[in-house]
Amino acid sequence: MNQLALTNKLLIILVVPVVFYILKLLSFIFIPLVSAFIIALLFMPIIRWSYKKNIPKWITMTMIVFILFLLITGCIVLIRLSSQEILSIDASYWQEVIAKMNNLIMPIVQMFGIDYLSGQDSLSLFLNSDELAKTLYENLGKMLGIVQSSIAMFLMALFFIVLLLAGSINVQKLMENTLFKKRLTSIRTFMLIEKSIVKFLMVKFLISIATGLSFGVVCYFFDIKFPVFWGLLAFGLHFIQLVGSIISSALLLIFSFAQIDHTGTLVAFILIIIGIQILFGSVLEPIFMGQTFSINTITILIMLMFWGYLWGIPGLILSVPITVALKTILDQFPRTQIISKIMS
Repeated sequence: MNQLALTNKLLIILVVPVVFYILKLLSFIFIPLVSAFIIALLFMPIIRWSYKKNIPKWITMTMIVFILFLLITGCIVLIRLSSQEILSIDASYWQEVIAKMNNLIMPIVQMFGIDYLSGQDSLSLFLNSDELAKTLYENLGKMLGIVQSSIAMFLMALFFIVLLLAGSINVQKLMENTLFKKRLTSIRTFMLIEKSIVKFLMVKFLISIATGLSFGVVCYFFDIKFPVFWGLLAFGLHFIQLVGSIISSALLLIFSFAQIDHTGTLVAFILIIIGIQILFGSVLEPIFMGQTFSINTITILIMLMFWGYLWGIPGLILSVPITVALKTILDQFPRTQIISKIMS
């Protein structure tokens, strides 16, 4: 008996690296599949409501596709609006920004080993340098490949969403056949996963919208250029737990140094931006999440690094929902409950 238990443990140790390797190798399939599963969970209440009301499935699916179309169209409109906002600025403004950014860009110029002479425009020198041109040229193919793969994964995710909502891919049945072997246990676990992830996504979405709107309004009142862009950036990056809000705030604050001349106004702007992040990210979000998000910070950071390594930026965004689902599954087995408690 002990020999069998030891053999099982050794097999698990051997299988886990293989699973991770497959997840990384087939990321072009798993990223859209996991994304589609998480998004599909948001529409499950609509599916159940339509089922109770005896509404035909094709009408429900048409309604969901229309909602997705509106969301995608709204995102495209916002991105186009922020792009037009940036392109509408005249050249004199950019010259002023470049002049103020010279001191800030100096460490980067020195890092690239570019020769600098007194009186030169360090930002223009950096942007026009051979080193930067060489770096961009060497990575041009990689950047185009990233764009191409992103479009392909986006289309695959839409396809998987339709399959999941139509019932062609039954995740609950898959859990029953592979993990739990009992119908009631698999249904209960699936409902817990759905409830936890839906609550997390709804709270995250509302907090992200509030953060983005606050950033945009504050930028508008302080006469910071591109308020729509900064609001959209704050909204998007807030979905990356812990790291995203820091990146969006840091970029905006760096840009504000080149925009605001008066020291008192600059300090007030910095304090307000930091206050917004603390209010929404550190106060309101944990309150609304409640026990759903009972995962400690160390676990979040480890999962961010792990899934970020496996799947890049999509992994950073998906890491927390995956962790919530994994923790819910671990709670169902007595032997793995200790791992779930450590994660909490």
